[in-house]
Amino acid sequence: MLRSLILVLSLLVALPLRAAEVNVQPGQGSLAKAIAGATSGDVLILEPGRYEGAIIIDRPLTLIGPHAAVIDGIGQGTVVTIDAPDVTVKGLTVTGSGLSSQDLDAGIKILKKADRALVEDNRVLGNLHGVDVHGGHDAMVRGNTIEGTQNPRMNDRGNGIYVWNSPGTVIEGNSVRWGRDGIFSNTSRTGTYRNNLFRDLRFAVHYMYTNNSEVSGNVSIGNHLGYAIMFSNKVIVKDNLSLSDVSHGVMLNYANNADVSGNLVRGGADRCTFIYNAHKNLIYGNRFEGCNMGIHFTAGSERNVLTGNAFIGNRTQVKYVGTRDIEWSFEGRGNYWSDHPGFDLDGDGIADSTFRPNDLMDHILWSQPAAALLTGAPAVQLIRWAQSSFPATLPGGVVDSAPLMAAPTINVPPEYSAMEAEAATRRNESDFDAIDVNDLSSH
Repeated sequence: MLRSLILVLSLLVALPLRAAEVNVQPGQGSLAKAIAGATSGDVLILEPGRYEGAIIIDRPLTLIGPHAAVIDGIGQGTVVTIDAPDVTVKGLTVTGSGLSSQDLDAGIKILKKADRALVEDNRVLGNLHGVDVHGGHDAMVRGNTIEGTQNPRMNDRGNGIYVWNSPGTVIEGNSVRWGRDGIFSNTSRTGTYRNNLFRDLRFAVHYMYTNNSEVSGNVSIGNHLGYAIMFSNKVIVKDNLSLSDVSHGVMLNYANNADVSGNLVRGGADRCTFIYNAHKNLIYGNRFEGCNMGIHFTAGSERNVLTGNAFIGNRTQVKYVGTRDIEWSFEGRGNYWSDHPGFDLDGDGIADSTFRPNDLMDHILWSQPAAALLTGAPAVQLIRWAQSSFPATLPGGVVDSAPLMAAPTINVPPEYSAMEAEAATRRNESDFDAIDVNDLSSH
């Protein structure tokens, strides 16, 4: 009997204590006191009201409540700092961070070794940075509404979500508006950033030195630039929308081995796509529509494959200056060009004639802009007619030997179309901050 009793007591001692649920009342310092008195695994349920003062979560806890429960940093530093693994912050409103760029003040900050943090369904409003994932692994930032500051210059604001050296981060289903960049991912890897909405920002997604990761299903509306993939390797950029963005839809700058597919860029951007010193990328099934330039291809980009894309109604379909031909078809399948008057006599979906989007006059106009005054001159029209009639006289450049007869279709949900129309109207009526996204050294 004694032996059995000892065994039962040993088992009871070995069982984990059940996490406690603790109701927290609003007030200055009340939440910090509740955290200090909590045991790992406790659930702190915040009642509606204001909780003034920054907090540090230094043990595995869950903070949960309604959006009417407001944690306010009253303008000092970071509002919520997560400094322990397995922390959840859910359903709250977080506001009032400091505005120190040097200290990276944020609404919510996830520190190194604070792994597996879950930040979900919060309203993160008016902070310098919204959520700063700063070293914690496998964080999940999901379903939050993040609205940054609208103070002076866009470049001086913070990012909606900042990811630094935080492998395995998943950013999903968030709405990010105002501030500087929607997601700024720097020196990280194996992240997944999907199904987010970005509005009224500098860049929707800005990559620097972020490898082996995915940007998919996101929507960028009315930003200066949609998706900037820079100095990064093996990035998947698929099924994203760039609607009424101002400068670029998709940029690959020193980005290699990327898979760019199923994206739609439309609505008057200066460049639908900009490929700058980017190599060995697969670019297929995208739709580039209604831009000043469909694709700008420059700085010695090599060994890229472009197939199955659509270039529709762009003022200039392709800008590429070179002395040799570059083939833009793959395994007998090229791209769709809205200005290619091709025929398909055998009905195989491939035009019977090769398409060259640029001629000699394009090259002259790009290298000598003052020559634009001669665009309508009879001599220029004669040169263009001669080159269209005698292709052997064309200079080096892009060649599509198997143009498609039909364009891929990418649907836009009605709610995003309405936002796109609103953004286009505001762009026509307003002046934007003086930022030059073409100055690649400034990024």
